[in-house]
Amino acid sequence: MTSIDLVPLTPAAAAVVEAIADAGGRPLLVGGLVRDALLGHPSKDVDVEVHGLTDIRKLTNRLSKLGSVDHRGQAFGVLALNLDGEDFDVSFPRRDSLTGAGHRGFDIHVDPSLSMEEAFGRRDFTINAMGWDPINGELIDLYGGVPDLEAGILRHTTSAFREDPLRVLRAVQFAGRFGFGLAPETVAECQDVTDSIVGAGGLRMVVSIERVWEEWRKLARRGTHWPNAMQALADTGMIRFSPELAATRGVQQDPGWHAEGDVWTHLALAAEQAALNAERDDLSASDREVAVLGALVHDLGKVTHTQLTGGRITSRGHAAAGVAPASAFLRSIGAPHQLVVRILPIVREHMSHVGIDRPSPSQVRRLIRRLGSNGAGASIRDWARVVDADCAGRGPSAKESPAHLWLQVAADTTIGETPRTGILTGQHLIMRGYTPGPGFKPILAAALEAQDDGMIHDEESARLWLDRHEGLAR
Repeated sequence: MTSIDLVPLTPAAAAVVEAIADAGGRPLLVGGLVRDALLGHPSKDVDVEVHGLTDIRKLTNRLSKLGSVDHRGQAFGVLALNLDGEDFDVSFPRRDSLTGAGHRGFDIHVDPSLSMEEAFGRRDFTINAMGWDPINGELIDLYGGVPDLEAGILRHTTSAFREDPLRVLRAVQFAGRFGFGLAPETVAECQDVTDSIVGAGGLRMVVSIERVWEEWRKLARRGTHWPNAMQALADTGMIRFSPELAATRGVQQDPGWHAEGDVWTHLALAAEQAALNAERDDLSASDREVAVLGALVHDLGKVTHTQLTGGRITSRGHAAAGVAPASAFLRSIGAPHQLVVRILPIVREHMSHVGIDRPSPSQVRRLIRRLGSNGAGASIRDWARVVDADCAGRGPSAKESPAHLWLQVAADTTIGETPRTGILTGQHLIMRGYTPGPGFKPILAAALEAQDDGMIHDEESARLWLDRHEGLAR
């Protein structure tokens, strides 16, 4: 069995579709799979919604003949199946209503008899409320998803949209992924939902932090239209839950360096450039998150450190000042700890290249050590990607990034891209007769600085350095 035109079926998908039909149901491919097929984008997710079948047990028995069926989602009307290495979610129409935060905070009623119009009307946006019948090749579009796709519009389907407040953040995510704008009536609906979230005590009172991060992670990993995402954040009112980012609106910059406008505009353009570079370089998901979110937050310190001095706009000290608001923002969106500790050193050090035409080995070694001082921090490549995005994300005042010069020096095998362990160790001090204790720390720290300066490069030079250090201490 093969599909007609829109969504080609793999042999495994064809087997699942045939099993559903044999059980008496009408299988429809739904959601992102149909949307992405119409956009010409590949999609890994295969979601099948079953209509016209009320006997879930009968379908379960039929699917079990193909492979192992995961019943853990059956209470939610979802059966999971892996066949030939492909994952399938087979679901029945259902009614959802929010009862609390988290994935479990829904009252779910599976209703196989739900009409197709009502079933699709419970989906978030028209572009996601389409179905494809792979048996007869029929596209089901009851809410105008195709014209909205063609026009680049995000439009909610029905009043059921407001039953899950997270859908407002999902609008931001889709705006950033596809470069779409929101329909006026959807903006109004989102603003009403946002007002209700504020009235309930804030986002975390109605949506779990894990679900919030899921949307931001998708935006960081897939979005390339960050100005659209930022516009949606502002239009929907969701920006109220990111005060660190909201505060950058209207913060002016020196037009000689930043002709693009205020800090808000710069951060949107920098994040967009980081995303485009990530796609060009085929970065891993985690490296892309660091680059994109690092670019998004790198200048948050300008909010408190921008001033007009002698007729010029300056922001001295904003890099270090940006660490605290960047940390607050990242934690508010649920970013995992290992991601936060990679981004914060980049924020602190993103101006380290300023005033240095040709970095020396010592300067590069010191930067690498500062970036990775906590043992789980950023690499110099992480830093370079954000610096590249910072320099390019300036509209008409974009300039060439100097980061490649630092990477060239780091490529020297005597330097490397990660902090080198100290050559002089506590064992050397003990052999010299030192008693282990707090006095070791300043000596070893000074030795590390000497190592970064190139004065220590092996054990012999470490011993000679210690001789000189002891002589100076006497």
